[in-house]
Amino acid sequence: MVTDHRPGKPGSTAPPGGPGAPSATDEDGEVATEADSLVVDDVARHRARRIARKLALAQVLHTRHAPRGATGTLVTRRWRGDSDEIDLDATLEAIAANPLPTDDDILVRQRVRRRRSIMLVVDISGSARGEQVRTAAATVGALVGELSRDAVGVIAFWSAAALISPLGEPIEPDRVVDQLLTLTSQGLTNVSFALSVAAEQLRGTPSADARVLLLSDCVHNAGPDPRIVAATLPRLDVLLDVSGEHDTDLGRDLARVGRGRAIPIRTDHDVAPALRRIFAG
Repeated sequence: MVTDHRPGKPGSTAPPGGPGAPSATDEDGEVATEADSLVVDDVARHRARRIARKLALAQVLHTRHAPRGATGTLVTRRWRGDSDEIDLDATLEAIAANPLPTDDDILVRQRVRRRRSIMLVVDISGSARGEQVRTAAATVGALVGELSRDAVGVIAFWSAAALISPLGEPIEPDRVVDQLLTLTSQGLTNVSFALSVAAEQLRGTPSADARVLLLSDCVHNAGPDPRIVAATLPRLDVLLDVSGEHDTDLGRDLARVGRGRAIPIRTDHDVAPALRRIFAG
């Protein structure tokens, strides 16, 4: 269920020190608990779904042969035409025991990917323009569809946050696009609180299989310095929207302390190549 929240404390100001500077305000984050009936922008919904289809993420996030650095366990299996890395010792042993060897005696090494836990954190604060929100909604919808084998959760945030989908709950791509577009861009930007909600969702999951993807312009102007919570995450990658106002320094810092990557995007055409780089390592 989409939840909405009235913006936080009045009178909060932008942090001193300019873009990327460590900052803190007295703005409190709060997970949204009340829902309002909002009219969905049908044109925006249609466009977001069209962008999602154009992303073609099946080719970005899933390849036939997993790279050597892919998350997972390397195991020996019978060859079925889907691997070219022969386990020579195991194959020779199998052939030695069989006077008439067949394809079933060829054993290969394959990496079996473990189920990942991925939190998608989407900025819908006042600094995010309509086009940015549409791109973010489309990206999340496409990711939800392509990561169906993984445990995925979705958070939308401004000065507060809305838990669109808790980690691991079934979610439909079209539905998450609708939910994100139903929420009105509003208020200040509390990146720290959004990341802390993601951290709570990931609590108890193996760190090797957990990560957070932040979609934001990183114009943080409410709450404590987000670098602090970013450093506690198992991995944080940043899809940094630079099509309008943005803070490149903070985006890079968040990814650096979060042991991930910060990749700038301007339009939806930049999303698929950026995700290829993020999910490749």
